[in-house]
Amino acid sequence: MYQKYFKRPLDFIMALVGLIILSPLLLVIAILVRIKLGSPVIFKQPRLGLNGEIFTMYKFRTMTDEKDEDGKLLPDTVRLTKFGRFLRNSSLDELPELFNILRGDMSLVGPRPLLVKYLPLYDKEQMRRHDVRPGLTGYSQVYGRNALAWEERFRLDVYYTKNITFRGDLEIILKTIGTVMKRDGIDTQETRKYTMMEFTGTKKSEN
Repeated sequence: MYQKYFKRPLDFIMALVGLIILSPLLLVIAILVRIKLGSPVIFKQPRLGLNGEIFTMYKFRTMTDEKDEDGKLLPDTVRLTKFGRFLRNSSLDELPELFNILRGDMSLVGPRPLLVKYLPLYDKEQMRRHDVRPGLTGYSQVYGRNALAWEERFRLDVYYTKNITFRGDLEIILKTIGTVMKRDGIDTQETRKYTMMEFTGTKKSEN
């Protein structure tokens, strides 16, 4: 009942209220991004949404456009500035995704939207993470975040799609606030490898 009739209207209302309340903060961040990192202020990227359909996700940019002498972009680790790292670690770069929620591309809670190139790499069970709208936050984000290996993230994502409740979503939102404030699972030597690592598919058992 909640998933079918109430989740989407609540997403819309909460995203709209959030944008109104946070509009001064959004404006300040936008100005700082323009000054420190350049233009455009908003980073746009195609991501996988409901049923594996592609949509454009919005985030504040966190990297510069610095290039080498051959005109090629420098590595992400070089272009990610101290300010950009702060935006990521505090999750403030994610705030423009509230517009995606208003548009119906995303939900407040759901599996995080991932890169389009990962689509052919999922196995049948992992594909079930696309049975629902992707979220601004999700089950795997509050139970490990970047500290989880890909397979474990997907297992938690699929678990969520099969167990959606209002109480569960509320708990995830509250846990997300605590996780972000404590910066759990972010920017540590152990978790950085998962942040940088790309998903290349799940190895199948030989048995």
